[in-house]
Amino acid sequence: MAEPEFNATGVRIERSLRSLTRAGQVKIKDGRLELLTSHGREIDSAPVDSVQAGRPWFARDRARARVNGTRYVLRLGGRDQAAEESGPSAVRRFLEAVRSARGSDAGD
Repeated sequence: MAEPEFNATGVRIERSLRSLTRAGQVKIKDGRLELLTSHGREIDSAPVDSVQAGRPWFARDRARARVNGTRYVLRLGGRDQAAEESGPSAVRRFLEAVRSARGSDAGD
């Protein structure tokens, strides 16, 4: 089975109600999840099989991810002009990529 690839730009990445970047990037490449700032600096990364991901019940355009024990909220797509696709569609693709990389369960 081919390694899943995912790349989303224009992602708002938050941790503990604090915005880390408004136009960041989320990548899944070579079995690793990377959260990057708009300038390409790494916020956090981990092997995908150790990442827990899901969707909060209150927002369709957001995903939650636990990376190295730290909880992040990812607002994918939506209002940002740099986003390639709508929020719910990007969230669905992100969760599918994490599930595929982990084998079956993404922890939601």
